[in-house]
Amino acid sequence: MASRKDLIQKLHQIDGRGYKAYKSVAGRYEYPIFTLFIDYVQGDPYASPSRLRVRVPQQRAAYPSQTYDNRSRRVGLESYLAIAFDHACRDESARRGSGKSGLIAIDAPGQQLIERNALNVTPEYVEARFVMGLPARGRKVLGHQAAEMLGDALPHIVAQSLFYENNDAPLLQRYVETNEDADALRAQLADRNLIAFIADGSILPRRSGIDDRPLSGSHVVPFQSPESLRVSFDLPNVGRVGGMGLPAGVTLIVGGGFHGKSTLLNALERGVYNHRPGDGRERVVTDHTAVKIRAEDGRRVAGVDISPFIDNLPFGQDTRAFSSDNASGSTSQAANIVEALAQGAQALLIDEDTAATNFMIRDRRMQALIAREKEPITPFIDRVQQLHRQRGVSTILVIGGSGDYFDVADHVIAMDTYVPRDVTQEAHAIGGDRQAEGGDTFGDIRARAPIPGSIDPSKGRRRVRVRTHGCHTIQFGTETIDLSAVEQLVDGSQTRAIAEALVHAWDHYIDGQCTVAQVIDRIMADVENEGLDTLSPFLRGDLAVFRPFELAAALNRLRTLEVE
Repeated sequence: MASRKDLIQKLHQIDGRGYKAYKSVAGRYEYPIFTLFIDYVQGDPYASPSRLRVRVPQQRAAYPSQTYDNRSRRVGLESYLAIAFDHACRDESARRGSGKSGLIAIDAPGQQLIERNALNVTPEYVEARFVMGLPARGRKVLGHQAAEMLGDALPHIVAQSLFYENNDAPLLQRYVETNEDADALRAQLADRNLIAFIADGSILPRRSGIDDRPLSGSHVVPFQSPESLRVSFDLPNVGRVGGMGLPAGVTLIVGGGFHGKSTLLNALERGVYNHRPGDGRERVVTDHTAVKIRAEDGRRVAGVDISPFIDNLPFGQDTRAFSSDNASGSTSQAANIVEALAQGAQALLIDEDTAATNFMIRDRRMQALIAREKEPITPFIDRVQQLHRQRGVSTILVIGGSGDYFDVADHVIAMDTYVPRDVTQEAHAIGGDRQAEGGDTFGDIRARAPIPGSIDPSKGRRRVRVRTHGCHTIQFGTETIDLSAVEQLVDGSQTRAIAEALVHAWDHYIDGQCTVAQVIDRIMADVENEGLDTLSPFLRGDLAVFRPFELAAALNRLRTLEVE
Protein backbone atom coordinates (compact mmCIF):
# COMPACT_ATOMS: atom_id res chain seq x y z
CA MET A 1 0.00 0.00 0.00
CA ALA A 2 1.31 3.48 -0.92
CA SER A 3 2.66 5.62 1.90
CA ARG A 4 3.22 9.30 2.61
CA LYS A 5 6.81 8.82 1.37
CA ASP A 6 5.55 7.41 -1.95
CA LEU A 7 3.23 10.38 -2.43
CA ILE A 8 5.97 12.92 -1.74
CA GLN A 9 8.26 11.11 -4.17
CA LYS A 10 5.58 11.22 -6.90
CA LEU A 11 5.04 14.93 -6.38
CA HIS A 12 8.75 15.64 -6.71
CA GLN A 13 8.91 13.57 -9.88
CA ILE A 14 6.11 15.48 -11.65
CA ASP A 15 7.42 18.92 -10.72
CA GLY A 16 7.36 21.19 -13.76
CA ARG A 17 5.18 18.91 -15.88
CA GLY A 18 1.75 19.81 -17.29
CA TYR A 19 -1.01 20.18 -14.71
CA LYS A 20 -2.76 16.96 -15.73
CA ALA A 21 0.23 15.07 -14.33
CA TYR A 22 -1.40 15.59 -10.93
CA LYS A 23 -3.98 12.97 -11.96
CA SER A 24 -1.34 10.32 -11.23
CA VAL A 25 -1.46 11.01 -7.47
CA ALA A 26 -5.12 10.04 -7.03
CA GLY A 27 -5.52 7.15 -4.62
CA ARG A 28 -4.98 6.08 -1.02
CA TYR A 29 -1.91 6.79 1.13
CA GLU A 30 -1.04 5.59 4.61
CA TYR A 31 0.45 8.24 6.90
CA PRO A 32 1.75 7.45 10.39
CA ILE A 33 -1.30 9.00 12.08
CA PHE A 34 -4.04 8.87 9.42
CA THR A 35 -5.04 7.62 5.98
CA LEU A 36 -5.27 10.09 3.09
CA PHE A 37 -7.67 9.56 0.19
CA ILE A 38 -7.20 11.73 -2.90
CA ASP A 39 -10.62 11.08 -4.45
CA TYR A 40 -10.55 13.57 -7.32
CA VAL A 41 -7.82 15.69 -8.87
CA GLN A 42 -8.76 18.90 -10.63
CA GLY A 43 -7.76 19.12 -14.28
CA ASP A 44 -6.79 22.77 -14.19
CA PRO A 45 -5.55 25.18 -11.49
CA TYR A 46 -8.56 27.41 -12.19
CA ALA A 47 -11.13 24.58 -11.96
CA SER A 48 -12.97 23.38 -8.89
CA PRO A 49 -10.33 22.25 -6.39
CA SER A 50 -9.34 18.66 -5.76
CA ARG A 51 -11.38 16.59 -3.28
CA LEU A 52 -9.57 14.77 -0.47
CA ARG A 53 -10.34 12.90 2.75
CA VAL A 54 -8.39 12.05 5.85
CA ARG A 55 -9.44 9.24 8.13
CA VAL A 56 -8.07 8.93 11.67
CA PRO A 57 -8.71 5.65 13.54
CA GLN A 58 -10.85 6.29 16.59
CA GLN A 59 -8.25 4.48 18.71
CA ARG A 60 -5.85 7.31 17.92
CA ALA A 61 -8.36 10.16 17.74
CA ALA A 62 -9.56 9.00 21.18
CA TYR A 63 -12.88 10.81 21.47
CA PRO A 64 -14.86 9.67 24.52
CA SER A 65 -17.87 7.69 23.37
CA GLN A 66 -20.20 9.97 25.35
CA THR A 67 -19.36 12.80 22.92
CA TYR A 68 -21.03 10.99 20.00
CA ASP A 69 -23.26 8.29 21.54
CA ASN A 70 -26.49 9.75 20.10
CA ARG A 71 -27.29 11.76 17.00
CA SER A 72 -27.59 15.10 18.77
CA ARG A 73 -24.21 14.76 20.45
CA ARG A 74 -22.58 13.45 17.29
CA VAL A 75 -23.78 16.43 15.22
CA GLY A 76 -22.52 18.78 17.93
CA LEU A 77 -19.12 17.08 17.94
CA GLU A 78 -18.87 17.00 14.14
CA SER A 79 -19.76 20.70 13.98
CA TYR A 80 -17.04 21.55 16.49
CA LEU A 81 -14.46 19.47 14.59
CA ALA A 82 -15.38 21.02 11.24
CA ILE A 83 -14.85 24.47 12.74
CA ALA A 84 -11.54 23.38 14.31
CA PHE A 85 -10.39 21.87 11.01
CA ASP A 86 -11.40 25.06 9.21
CA HIS A 87 -9.39 27.22 11.60
CA ALA A 88 -6.34 25.00 11.13
CA CYS A 89 -6.76 25.17 7.34
CA ARG A 90 -6.83 28.96 7.45
CA ASP A 91 -3.54 28.94 9.33
CA GLU A 92 -1.91 26.71 6.72
CA SER A 93 -3.48 27.98 3.47
CA ALA A 94 -1.23 30.26 1.45
CA ARG A 95 -1.02 31.59 -2.07
CA ARG A 96 1.16 29.09 -3.94
CA GLY A 97 0.78 29.94 -7.63
CA SER A 98 -2.03 30.28 -10.20
CA GLY A 99 -5.78 30.03 -9.72
CA LYS A 100 -6.78 28.11 -6.60
CA SER A 101 -3.20 26.99 -5.87
CA GLY A 102 -2.56 26.67 -2.15
CA LEU A 103 -6.18 26.54 -1.05
CA ILE A 104 -7.06 24.15 1.78
CA ALA A 105 -10.68 24.38 2.95
CA ILE A 106 -13.49 22.43 4.55
CA ASP A 107 -17.24 23.04 4.61
CA ALA A 108 -17.65 24.39 8.15
CA PRO A 109 -20.91 25.53 9.79
CA GLY A 110 -21.92 29.11 10.48
CA GLN A 111 -24.12 30.01 13.45
CA GLN A 112 -26.52 27.11 12.82
CA LEU A 113 -25.43 23.57 13.65
CA ILE A 114 -26.69 21.52 10.72
CA GLU A 115 -25.71 17.93 10.01
CA ARG A 116 -23.30 17.82 7.04
CA ASN A 117 -21.05 15.29 5.36
CA ALA A 118 -17.79 17.23 5.71
CA LEU A 119 -17.08 15.55 9.05
CA ASN A 120 -18.04 12.02 10.06
CA VAL A 121 -17.46 10.55 13.50
CA THR A 122 -18.04 6.84 14.06
CA PRO A 123 -16.86 4.35 16.70
CA GLU A 124 -14.21 3.24 14.17
CA TYR A 125 -12.82 6.52 12.81
CA VAL A 126 -13.02 10.27 12.39
CA GLU A 127 -13.15 11.39 8.76
CA ALA A 128 -12.77 14.93 7.38
CA ARG A 129 -13.57 15.74 3.76
CA PHE A 130 -11.98 18.86 2.32
CA VAL A 131 -10.72 20.49 -0.86
CA MET A 132 -7.22 21.48 -1.89
CA GLY A 133 -5.95 23.62 -4.73
CA LEU A 134 -2.90 21.72 -5.95
CA PRO A 135 -0.30 24.38 -6.75
CA ALA A 136 0.83 25.38 -10.23
CA ARG A 137 2.65 28.16 -12.01
CA GLY A 138 0.52 28.85 -15.04
CA ARG A 139 -0.41 25.29 -15.93
CA LYS A 140 2.82 23.68 -14.75
CA VAL A 141 2.92 21.48 -11.64
CA LEU A 142 4.63 22.95 -8.58
CA GLY A 143 5.42 19.53 -7.18
CA HIS A 144 7.73 20.68 -4.38
CA GLN A 145 5.07 23.05 -3.03
CA ALA A 146 2.43 20.31 -3.31
CA ALA A 147 4.74 18.04 -1.32
CA GLU A 148 4.96 20.71 1.34
CA MET A 149 1.16 21.00 1.50
CA LEU A 150 0.49 17.28 1.61
CA GLY A 151 3.58 16.23 3.49
CA ASP A 152 3.82 18.90 6.18
CA ALA A 153 0.82 21.25 6.29
CA LEU A 154 -1.83 18.52 6.13
CA PRO A 155 -0.43 16.39 8.99
CA HIS A 156 -0.24 19.54 11.11
CA ILE A 157 -3.91 20.39 10.33
CA VAL A 158 -5.01 16.85 11.19
CA ALA A 159 -3.04 16.70 14.42
CA GLN A 160 -4.28 20.10 15.59
CA SER A 161 -7.96 19.55 14.84
CA LEU A 162 -8.91 15.87 14.77
CA PHE A 163 -7.16 14.49 17.86
CA TYR A 164 -9.05 14.81 21.11
CA GLU A 165 -5.94 15.55 23.13
CA ASN A 166 -5.23 18.69 21.04
CA ASN A 167 -8.78 20.08 21.18
CA ASP A 168 -10.30 22.56 23.58
CA ALA A 169 -12.12 19.87 25.58
CA PRO A 170 -14.45 22.23 27.53
CA LEU A 171 -15.54 24.02 24.32
CA LEU A 172 -15.99 20.71 22.53
CA GLN A 173 -18.22 19.55 25.38
CA ARG A 174 -20.26 22.76 25.12
CA TYR A 175 -20.98 22.02 21.45
CA VAL A 176 -22.04 18.48 22.26
CA GLU A 177 -24.27 19.46 25.18
CA THR A 178 -25.72 22.60 23.57
CA ASN A 179 -26.86 20.64 20.54
CA GLU A 180 -28.34 17.86 22.67
CA ASP A 181 -30.20 20.32 24.90
CA ALA A 182 -31.71 22.14 21.91
CA ASP A 183 -33.01 18.89 20.42
CA ALA A 184 -34.40 17.83 23.79
CA LEU A 185 -36.10 21.19 24.21
CA ARG A 186 -37.72 21.11 20.77
CA ALA A 187 -38.91 17.55 21.34
CA GLN A 188 -40.92 18.68 24.39
CA LEU A 189 -42.82 21.50 22.69
CA ALA A 190 -45.75 19.47 21.37
CA ASP A 191 -46.44 17.80 24.73
CA ARG A 192 -46.74 21.28 26.27
CA ASN A 193 -49.00 22.53 23.43
CA LEU A 194 -46.31 25.02 22.39
CA ILE A 195 -44.92 25.90 18.98
CA ALA A 196 -41.86 27.83 20.19
CA PHE A 197 -39.76 28.71 23.22
CA ILE A 198 -37.35 31.59 23.90
CA ALA A 199 -35.17 31.19 26.97
CA ASP A 200 -34.64 34.09 29.35
CA GLY A 201 -31.31 35.75 28.70
CA SER A 202 -31.28 34.92 24.98
CA ILE A 203 -29.64 37.50 22.72
CA LEU A 204 -31.82 37.88 19.62
CA PRO A 205 -30.43 40.89 17.68
CA ARG A 206 -27.81 40.18 15.01
CA ARG A 207 -24.87 42.37 14.01
CA SER A 208 -26.31 43.12 10.56
CA GLY A 209 -28.34 41.67 7.74
CA ILE A 210 -25.20 39.97 6.40
CA ASP A 211 -23.59 39.08 9.73
CA ASP A 212 -25.53 36.45 11.68
CA ARG A 213 -23.36 36.70 14.79
CA PRO A 214 -24.96 38.16 17.94
CA LEU A 215 -25.00 41.90 18.45
CA SER A 216 -22.95 43.02 21.42
CA GLY A 217 -22.74 46.16 23.53
CA SER A 218 -24.45 47.81 26.48
CA HIS A 219 -27.55 48.62 24.42
CA VAL A 220 -28.35 44.95 23.72
CA VAL A 221 -31.35 43.81 25.78
CA PRO A 222 -31.36 40.12 26.85
CA PHE A 223 -34.74 38.48 26.35
CA GLN A 224 -37.02 38.24 29.38
CA SER A 225 -40.37 36.45 29.32
CA PRO A 226 -43.57 38.05 30.57
CA GLU A 227 -44.82 36.17 33.64
CA SER A 228 -48.09 35.12 31.99
CA LEU A 229 -46.24 33.14 29.28
CA ARG A 230 -43.37 31.85 31.39
CA VAL A 231 -42.70 28.11 31.26
CA SER A 232 -39.73 25.95 32.22
CA PHE A 233 -38.10 22.80 30.90
CA ASP A 234 -35.67 20.27 32.30
CA LEU A 235 -32.83 19.62 29.87
CA PRO A 236 -30.28 16.78 30.00
CA ASN A 237 -27.20 18.99 30.43
CA VAL A 238 -27.95 22.55 31.51
CA GLY A 239 -30.80 21.51 33.82
CA ARG A 240 -33.88 23.69 34.30
CA VAL A 241 -34.40 26.53 31.82
CA GLY A 242 -37.15 29.16 31.98
CA GLY A 243 -38.47 31.48 29.33
CA MET A 244 -41.42 32.36 27.12
CA GLY A 245 -43.51 29.59 25.60
CA LEU A 246 -45.66 30.45 22.60
CA PRO A 247 -48.83 28.34 22.71
CA ALA A 248 -50.40 26.72 19.69
CA GLY A 249 -52.98 28.92 18.02
CA VAL A 250 -52.75 32.43 16.59
CA THR A 251 -50.15 34.72 18.15
CA LEU A 252 -49.60 38.35 17.20
CA ILE A 253 -46.34 40.21 17.78
CA VAL A 254 -47.09 43.93 17.88
CA GLY A 255 -45.37 47.15 18.89
CA GLY A 256 -43.86 50.30 17.49
CA GLY A 257 -41.29 50.35 14.72
CA PHE A 258 -37.71 49.39 15.70
CA HIS A 259 -38.84 47.86 19.02
CA GLY A 260 -37.93 44.25 18.15
CA LYS A 261 -40.95 42.68 16.43
CA SER A 262 -39.12 41.40 13.36
CA THR A 263 -36.05 40.54 15.44
CA LEU A 264 -38.19 38.18 17.51
CA LEU A 265 -39.78 36.63 14.43
CA ASN A 266 -36.38 36.19 12.77
CA ALA A 267 -35.15 34.33 15.84
CA LEU A 268 -38.22 32.09 15.69
CA GLU A 269 -37.78 31.31 11.98
CA ARG A 270 -34.16 30.29 12.66
CA GLY A 271 -35.33 28.34 15.70
CA VAL A 272 -36.04 25.35 13.47
CA TYR A 273 -32.24 24.88 13.62
CA ASN A 274 -29.86 24.50 16.56
CA HIS A 275 -27.19 27.12 17.22
CA ARG A 276 -23.55 27.06 18.24
CA PRO A 277 -22.50 28.02 21.79
CA GLY A 278 -22.24 31.78 22.22
CA ASP A 279 -24.76 32.53 19.47
CA GLY A 280 -27.34 33.88 21.92
CA ARG A 281 -30.12 31.73 20.43
CA GLU A 282 -28.91 28.37 21.75
CA ARG A 283 -32.20 27.85 23.57
CA VAL A 284 -34.55 29.51 21.08
CA VAL A 285 -36.41 26.64 19.46
CA THR A 286 -39.39 26.44 17.14
CA ASP A 287 -41.51 23.54 15.94
CA HIS A 288 -39.39 21.87 13.24
CA THR A 289 -42.25 22.18 10.71
CA ALA A 290 -42.59 25.97 11.03
CA VAL A 291 -42.39 27.74 7.66
CA LYS A 292 -41.79 31.45 7.00
CA ILE A 293 -44.34 32.75 4.51
CA ARG A 294 -44.09 35.91 2.42
CA ALA A 295 -45.36 37.44 -0.80
CA GLU A 296 -43.15 36.69 -3.78
CA ASP A 297 -44.02 38.79 -6.81
CA GLY A 298 -43.03 37.15 -10.08
CA ARG A 299 -42.58 33.57 -8.88
CA ARG A 300 -43.66 30.64 -10.97
CA VAL A 301 -46.71 28.74 -9.70
CA ALA A 302 -47.70 25.37 -11.21
CA GLY A 303 -51.15 23.90 -10.67
CA VAL A 304 -51.65 24.90 -7.02
CA ASP A 305 -55.14 24.94 -5.50
CA ILE A 306 -55.31 28.44 -4.05
CA SER A 307 -59.12 28.46 -3.90
CA PRO A 308 -59.21 28.66 -0.07
CA PHE A 309 -57.84 32.19 -0.50
CA ILE A 310 -58.57 33.24 -4.08
CA ASP A 311 -61.60 32.28 -6.14
CA ASN A 312 -64.04 33.71 -8.66
CA LEU A 313 -61.36 35.40 -10.79
CA PRO A 314 -62.45 37.41 -13.82
CA PHE A 315 -62.97 35.43 -17.04
CA GLY A 316 -63.52 32.24 -15.05
CA GLN A 317 -59.87 31.33 -14.41
CA ASP A 318 -59.79 28.16 -12.29
CA THR A 319 -57.94 28.68 -9.01
CA ARG A 320 -58.23 25.03 -7.99
CA ALA A 321 -55.25 24.37 -10.29
CA PHE A 322 -53.74 27.83 -10.54
CA SER A 323 -50.67 28.39 -12.70
CA SER A 324 -48.77 31.56 -13.46
CA ASP A 325 -45.35 32.49 -14.81
CA ASN A 326 -45.53 35.81 -12.98
CA ALA A 327 -47.63 35.47 -9.83
CA SER A 328 -48.78 38.57 -7.98
CA GLY A 329 -48.06 39.25 -4.32
CA SER A 330 -51.39 37.82 -3.21
CA THR A 331 -51.43 34.74 -5.47
CA SER A 332 -47.80 33.93 -4.63
CA GLN A 333 -48.46 34.20 -0.91
CA ALA A 334 -51.51 31.97 -1.24
CA ALA A 335 -49.46 29.42 -3.18
CA ASN A 336 -46.64 29.55 -0.63
CA ILE A 337 -49.07 28.74 2.18
CA VAL A 338 -50.82 25.91 0.35
CA GLU A 339 -47.50 24.35 -0.70
CA ALA A 340 -46.23 24.47 2.89
CA LEU A 341 -49.44 22.88 4.16
CA ALA A 342 -49.22 20.13 1.54
CA GLN A 343 -45.77 19.27 2.86
CA GLY A 344 -47.00 19.07 6.47
CA ALA A 345 -46.27 22.48 7.97
CA GLN A 346 -47.86 22.85 11.41
CA ALA A 347 -46.85 26.47 11.99
CA LEU A 348 -46.72 29.54 9.73
CA LEU A 349 -44.57 32.60 10.42
CA ILE A 350 -45.60 35.85 8.70
CA ASP A 351 -44.25 39.39 8.89
CA GLU A 352 -46.69 42.06 7.74
CA ASP A 353 -43.78 43.96 6.15
CA THR A 354 -43.14 41.19 3.59
CA ALA A 355 -46.77 40.15 3.04
CA ALA A 356 -49.25 41.32 0.40
CA THR A 357 -51.57 43.82 2.08
CA ASN A 358 -54.67 42.80 0.09
CA PHE A 359 -54.00 39.17 0.98
CA MET A 360 -53.73 39.88 4.70
CA ILE A 361 -56.71 42.14 5.36
CA ARG A 362 -59.84 43.74 3.90
CA ASP A 363 -61.06 46.25 6.45
CA ARG A 364 -64.61 47.36 7.15
CA ARG A 365 -64.48 50.42 4.92
CA MET A 366 -63.17 48.47 1.95
CA GLN A 367 -65.86 45.85 2.54
CA ALA A 368 -68.47 48.62 2.38
CA LEU A 369 -67.08 50.05 -0.85
CA ILE A 370 -66.29 46.82 -2.78
CA ALA A 371 -68.96 44.13 -2.48
CA ARG A 372 -67.85 40.64 -1.46
CA GLU A 373 -68.91 39.13 -4.81
CA LYS A 374 -66.55 41.55 -6.58
CA GLU A 375 -63.54 40.61 -4.48
CA PRO A 376 -61.93 37.23 -5.33
CA ILE A 377 -59.59 37.26 -2.33
CA THR A 378 -60.60 35.81 1.00
CA PRO A 379 -58.04 37.53 3.24
CA PHE A 380 -55.81 35.57 5.57
CA ILE A 381 -57.49 37.12 8.60
CA ASP A 382 -60.61 35.09 7.77
CA ARG A 383 -58.71 31.81 7.36
CA VAL A 384 -56.15 31.95 10.16
CA GLN A 385 -58.39 30.54 12.88
CA GLN A 386 -59.82 27.93 10.51
CA LEU A 387 -56.28 26.75 9.88
CA HIS A 388 -55.80 26.23 13.60
CA ARG A 389 -59.17 24.77 14.51
CA GLN A 390 -59.70 22.59 11.45
CA ARG A 391 -56.16 21.67 10.43
CA GLY A 392 -54.13 22.14 13.63
CA VAL A 393 -51.87 24.75 12.02
CA SER A 394 -50.70 27.61 14.24
CA THR A 395 -49.62 31.05 13.03
CA ILE A 396 -47.30 33.70 14.43
CA LEU A 397 -47.73 37.11 12.82
CA VAL A 398 -45.84 40.37 13.16
CA ILE A 399 -48.52 43.04 12.87
CA GLY A 400 -47.86 46.76 12.93
CA GLY A 401 -50.87 48.28 11.20
CA SER A 402 -53.83 45.87 11.08
CA GLY A 403 -55.60 46.01 14.43
CA ASP A 404 -58.46 43.91 13.05
CA TYR A 405 -56.25 40.87 13.73
CA PHE A 406 -56.91 41.39 17.46
CA ASP A 407 -60.31 39.74 16.88
CA VAL A 408 -58.74 36.45 15.69
CA ALA A 409 -55.68 36.33 17.96
CA ASP A 410 -55.36 33.89 20.85
CA HIS A 411 -52.33 35.74 22.21
CA VAL A 412 -50.91 39.21 21.62
CA ILE A 413 -47.33 40.08 22.57
CA ALA A 414 -46.21 43.70 22.47
CA MET A 415 -42.50 44.43 22.01
CA ASP A 416 -41.41 47.57 23.85
CA THR A 417 -37.69 48.41 23.49
CA TYR A 418 -37.01 44.69 22.88
CA VAL A 419 -38.95 43.68 26.01
CA PRO A 420 -42.05 41.50 25.43
CA ARG A 421 -45.34 42.19 27.25
CA ASP A 422 -48.48 40.06 27.17
CA VAL A 423 -51.24 42.49 26.06
CA THR A 424 -53.81 39.89 25.05
CA GLN A 425 -56.54 41.20 27.36
CA GLU A 426 -56.03 44.80 26.28
CA ALA A 427 -56.14 43.81 22.59
CA HIS A 428 -59.33 41.79 23.01
CA ALA A 429 -60.96 44.68 24.83
CA ILE A 430 -60.58 46.86 21.74
CA GLY A 431 -63.79 46.11 19.86
CA GLY A 432 -63.94 45.68 16.08
CA ASP A 433 -66.82 45.73 13.65
CA ARG A 434 -65.33 43.91 10.69
CA GLN A 435 -67.43 41.19 9.05
CA ALA A 436 -65.77 37.85 8.35
CA GLU A 437 -65.68 36.59 4.77
CA GLY A 438 -65.05 33.35 2.95
CA GLY A 439 -67.33 30.82 4.63
CA ASP A 440 -66.89 28.53 7.62
CA THR A 441 -64.37 25.97 6.34
CA PHE A 442 -60.83 26.25 5.00
CA GLY A 443 -61.13 23.58 2.31
CA ASP A 444 -58.95 20.74 1.11
CA ILE A 445 -55.32 20.67 0.02
CA ARG A 446 -55.22 19.09 -3.42
CA ALA A 447 -52.36 16.80 -4.32
CA ARG A 448 -50.23 17.47 -7.41
CA ALA A 449 -48.07 15.01 -9.35
CA PRO A 450 -45.06 16.44 -11.26
CA ILE A 451 -44.98 15.51 -14.96
CA PRO A 452 -41.60 13.87 -15.73
CA GLY A 453 -41.01 15.64 -19.02
CA SER A 454 -41.28 19.05 -17.39
CA ILE A 455 -38.14 18.49 -15.29
CA ASP A 456 -34.87 18.39 -17.20
CA PRO A 457 -31.43 18.89 -15.61
CA SER A 458 -29.58 18.49 -18.93
CA LYS A 459 -27.66 21.17 -20.75
CA GLY A 460 -26.14 20.68 -24.18
CA ARG A 461 -24.56 17.24 -24.36
CA ARG A 462 -24.51 16.81 -20.61
CA ARG A 463 -27.32 14.68 -19.19
CA VAL A 464 -27.05 16.50 -15.85
CA ARG A 465 -25.75 20.03 -15.42
CA VAL A 466 -26.60 21.41 -11.99
CA ARG A 467 -24.80 24.15 -10.09
CA THR A 468 -25.52 26.49 -7.21
CA HIS A 469 -24.56 30.08 -6.55
CA GLY A 470 -24.55 30.99 -2.89
CA CYS A 471 -27.50 30.12 -0.74
CA HIS A 472 -30.39 31.09 -2.98
CA THR A 473 -29.72 30.21 -6.62
CA ILE A 474 -29.73 26.84 -8.39
CA GLN A 475 -28.80 26.46 -12.04
CA PHE A 476 -30.81 23.39 -13.02
CA GLY A 477 -30.04 22.46 -16.60
CA THR A 478 -30.93 25.57 -18.58
CA GLU A 479 -33.24 26.95 -15.88
CA THR A 480 -32.44 29.17 -12.91
CA ILE A 481 -34.32 28.48 -9.66
CA ASP A 482 -34.56 31.63 -7.54
CA LEU A 483 -34.77 30.84 -3.82
CA SER A 484 -34.15 34.38 -2.56
CA ALA A 485 -37.58 34.48 -0.89
CA VAL A 486 -37.04 31.11 0.87
CA GLU A 487 -35.81 32.66 4.09
CA GLN A 488 -35.13 29.51 6.11
CA LEU A 489 -32.36 28.36 3.82
CA VAL A 490 -29.31 29.35 5.86
CA ASP A 491 -26.35 27.50 4.37
CA GLY A 492 -25.03 27.15 0.82
CA SER A 493 -24.35 23.49 1.56
CA GLN A 494 -28.08 22.96 2.04
CA THR A 495 -28.68 24.50 -1.38
CA ARG A 496 -26.10 22.21 -2.98
CA ALA A 497 -27.78 19.22 -1.36
CA ILE A 498 -31.20 20.40 -2.57
CA ALA A 499 -29.87 20.72 -6.12
CA GLU A 500 -28.60 17.14 -5.95
CA ALA A 501 -31.89 16.02 -4.39
CA LEU A 502 -33.83 17.44 -7.35
CA VAL A 503 -31.71 15.32 -9.70
CA HIS A 504 -32.17 12.30 -7.41
CA ALA A 505 -35.93 12.86 -7.48
CA TRP A 506 -35.92 13.16 -11.28
CA ASP A 507 -33.89 9.95 -11.56
CA HIS A 508 -35.88 7.84 -9.09
CA TYR A 509 -39.30 9.15 -8.10
CA ILE A 510 -40.85 11.61 -10.56
CA ASP A 511 -42.95 9.25 -12.64
CA GLY A 512 -46.21 11.14 -13.18
CA GLN A 513 -47.87 9.20 -10.35
CA CYS A 514 -46.06 10.30 -7.19
CA THR A 515 -47.31 13.57 -5.77
CA VAL A 516 -44.97 16.40 -4.85
CA ALA A 517 -45.36 15.51 -1.17
CA GLN A 518 -44.63 11.81 -1.85
CA VAL A 519 -41.54 12.65 -3.89
CA ILE A 520 -40.21 14.91 -1.15
CA ASP A 521 -40.98 12.36 1.58
CA ARG A 522 -39.08 9.64 -0.30
CA ILE A 523 -36.06 11.89 -0.74
CA MET A 524 -36.08 12.74 2.96
CA ALA A 525 -36.34 9.03 3.82
CA ASP A 526 -33.33 8.28 1.60
CA VAL A 527 -31.25 10.96 3.34
CA GLU A 528 -32.37 9.75 6.76
CA ASN A 529 -31.60 6.10 6.03
CA GLU A 530 -28.55 6.35 3.78
CA GLY A 531 -27.07 9.77 4.49
CA LEU A 532 -26.33 12.73 2.26
CA ASP A 533 -23.94 10.68 0.12
CA THR A 534 -26.91 8.96 -1.49
CA LEU A 535 -27.76 12.19 -3.32
CA SER A 536 -24.48 12.60 -5.19
CA PRO A 537 -22.92 10.41 -7.90
CA PHE A 538 -19.47 11.04 -6.44
CA LEU A 539 -17.96 11.33 -2.98
CA ARG A 540 -17.87 14.90 -1.71
CA GLY A 541 -17.92 16.85 1.55
CA ASP A 542 -19.97 19.98 0.84
CA LEU A 543 -23.56 18.93 1.50
CA ALA A 544 -25.76 19.70 4.51
CA VAL A 545 -29.13 18.40 5.64
CA PHE A 546 -32.16 20.40 4.50
CA ARG A 547 -35.84 20.39 5.45
CA PRO A 548 -38.60 19.04 3.17
CA PHE A 549 -40.12 22.51 2.94
CA GLU A 550 -37.08 24.08 1.30
CA LEU A 551 -36.72 21.13 -1.09
CA ALA A 552 -40.38 21.47 -2.05
CA ALA A 553 -39.87 25.22 -2.48
CA ALA A 554 -37.07 24.58 -4.98
CA LEU A 555 -39.11 22.08 -6.99
CA ASN A 556 -42.16 24.36 -6.98
CA ARG A 557 -40.09 27.31 -8.26
CA LEU A 558 -38.67 25.43 -11.24
CA ARG A 559 -40.18 27.40 -14.11
CA THR A 560 -40.65 24.39 -16.37
CA LEU A 561 -42.56 22.38 -13.75
CA GLU A 562 -45.91 21.04 -14.86
CA VAL A 563 -48.24 18.94 -12.71
CA GLU A 564 -51.27 16.70 -12.91
